[in-house]
Amino acid sequence: MELEESDIGLIGLAVMGQNLALNIVDHGFKLTAYNRTTEKTEKFVAENPDTPGGLVGAKTLPEFVQSLKRPRKVVIMVQAGKATDAVINDLVPLMEDGDIIIDGGNAYWIDTIRREKELKEKNIRFIGSGVSGGEEGARFGPSLMPGGEESAWNEIEPVWKAIAAKVDPETGKPLAGAKPGKPVERGVPCTTHIGSDGAGHYVKMVHNGIEYGDMQMICEAYALMKDVAGMNAEEMGEVFARWNEGELDSFLIEITADILQQKDPVTGRDFVDVVLDTAGQKGTGKWTSISALDMGVPAPTIAEAVFSRCVSALKEERTAASKILAGPEKSFDDDREAFVEAVRDALYCSKICSYAQGFQLMRAAQDEYGWTLNFGEIAGIFRGGCIIRARFLQKITDAYERDPKLANLLLDPYFNDAIGKGQANWRKVIALAAEHGVATPAFASALAYYDSYRSERLPANLLQAQRDYFGAHTYERVDQPRGKFFHVDWPKPDRPQIEA
Repeated sequence: MELEESDIGLIGLAVMGQNLALNIVDHGFKLTAYNRTTEKTEKFVAENPDTPGGLVGAKTLPEFVQSLKRPRKVVIMVQAGKATDAVINDLVPLMEDGDIIIDGGNAYWIDTIRREKELKEKNIRFIGSGVSGGEEGARFGPSLMPGGEESAWNEIEPVWKAIAAKVDPETGKPLAGAKPGKPVERGVPCTTHIGSDGAGHYVKMVHNGIEYGDMQMICEAYALMKDVAGMNAEEMGEVFARWNEGELDSFLIEITADILQQKDPVTGRDFVDVVLDTAGQKGTGKWTSISALDMGVPAPTIAEAVFSRCVSALKEERTAASKILAGPEKSFDDDREAFVEAVRDALYCSKICSYAQGFQLMRAAQDEYGWTLNFGEIAGIFRGGCIIRARFLQKITDAYERDPKLANLLLDPYFNDAIGKGQANWRKVIALAAEHGVATPAFASALAYYDSYRSERLPANLLQAQRDYFGAHTYERVDQPRGKFFHVDWPKPDRPQIEA
């Protein structure tokens, strides 16, 4: 049976692929779905018979490709890495000049750069698009971060802008209420052309790194209220719900309030207390930290969030160590309400520094890879659909509108003022955490980043002298132009030598 021509095709019908496909057809686009397991394709199509755009399935890859309008637009939603390469290799012989392949997975941006270059040589256009928001976002409106040729973006733009999350143009708040078959049509779409080749997947990666930082900082706020102030889950849930009405209004704060007020259906205990304290990770936070190290960009808070997950995985070792290693014996006798307010300030100040690190990293990456990134637009598309969506992001958009060449978010008047108002409490909280033996690596690293960035002179002068002493690595002088290097012929100290 000959298939009706579709506007777009999608390969890979795991949960994310199915939800993205349903989102596309909800907006009136006809879609052909394909999965290597034919039964899965048939079941998916049969379960969704009445869609606004029309959903059809293909049994073979040639049938799938031939069903699409030219230039063909094919979305790949399969596992990143070898699986993505395998699908592309199977597709290319079936496609024509000017057709477009869109990788919607969590691809490593270097792979995206390679794929775009290889496909360009075969006259196939390639888009590497970050898709953020999880299963719910894919179904009802994700934040979409496409990178690739502008001509390819122009072809997929109507689809991407239709299916993306929407925010209110006045307030910047996400517009909710989407239902199957009835999407949110009004508002500003949370997508834009990020840049060439791997820019979209790079920005998605940094988004995930920032997400790691956000989650760790929230966990540290929880640990402080629980282990220092002795608050129970319900009390903390009420605090997070209250915080969600102010500057910290965000998806992650909102769900934290819900989680802390949830009871375990098996035992009736507070749900959070029956969850094992080991956290998994899929690698994007690690990629972000490695990229920062490779380019020499300080992103300590994101890195500490990754390391915190690594420490959490050492459950058996930590359990054994807890019986051997002693901590401080300290009782809490401060005003609880004042302490909670101080923790809020510490969380907000740390969040500002974490985002400053993420955007500073993207600024370095655009120079490294020849991209042109609009940081105000990037913050804008994070406002809805994605995991880090928050009221706070409007302030970042505003900051880059005031100064598109802003070197660091900390230098913007709004964020400078916010840190000024909150830093006394921030410092107090970190000191109290140390006194009570509660680990706050994200809070502490954010403060260290702030204090380092605001310092005209750091102790690296001594470090440079050490390097020149033991390795003749040279040093620069304060009384000479930058870039001019010197070396001291250090005297050899009279130390006992060990015979070989």
